[in-house]
Amino acid sequence: MPARSRLEEDTSRIWSASCAVDELFVALDLGPEVSRGLDLTEGWVRRWTVTWSFDGSELCCPVSELSSVPMRGAEPVRHFSWHPRQGHRPGLELLVTTGQQHGFESLEERSFLRALDFAGAARGVLSQPFRIRFKTAGGKTRSHIPDFLVVMPGGCWLVDVRPLHLAGKEEDQVCFAAADELARAAGWQYSVVAGWKPQVLPALEAMRAESRPMTHLLGIEGQVLGLLEHGGMTFGELVGATSLPVVARAHALHLLWHRRIGIDLSSPLLDRSFVALAGERPW
Repeated sequence: MPARSRLEEDTSRIWSASCAVDELFVALDLGPEVSRGLDLTEGWVRRWTVTWSFDGSELCCPVSELSSVPMRGAEPVRHFSWHPRQGHRPGLELLVTTGQQHGFESLEERSFLRALDFAGAARGVLSQPFRIRFKTAGGKTRSHIPDFLVVMPGGCWLVDVRPLHLAGKEEDQVCFAAADELARAAGWQYSVVAGWKPQVLPALEAMRAESRPMTHLLGIEGQVLGLLEHGGMTFGELVGATSLPVVARAHALHLLWHRRIGIDLSSPLLDRSFVALAGERPW
């Protein structure tokens, strides 16, 4: 069955200073027909199980008791592996928002972690959080390990990351549908990140390069903010109006990453990009 995605043609503007992470990616649209491949007859929340890892030991519970599991102290239920000629690139990503390193199994997953860090709303992130064992409509037992469980201010968010061109396998979509049903039962949100809005990732990468703490001995950051108090201007005009344009570029990117100033992320980050203070969205 072909995979579908939402908002593939969406060219609406994205104000970087206040956008949420789900405004940045393209979500896979599973469609109601995928859930028909699951055993969702009465009592399924007691038959399906979720296995967590705590201090190297496993804790298994039915979906119906998922909300009673204390997530603090949980570990990835599956360890990451590195070996020659593997087809993916795992690693660790340090997030400013959590102050911790979080594992990823592919560059696509790393991009999600970086976008999540930029949006700044995450209170906690657990990679490979648990293993779901579920029944299909045909009576088979299947298992699936989602990629991330994110603790957000409004609750938990379960996330899988799968590029659209790899998400069309029926067995994968059944696993995503199972994760979606589990999330609904737990009162969580669920998304499959299948891609990114145009121009978003290059802009995030450029801003992230200057995300580290900066000193302000030359007063360049104050100059950048002071210039924008009189109204927005293009990125090139902004840095060119400071006493040290080369240094100002780094400070402007730093301010963009920390969302004190903003741009339209639906367009390339160029000298002609319009920049304004965070609270002054220009549209």
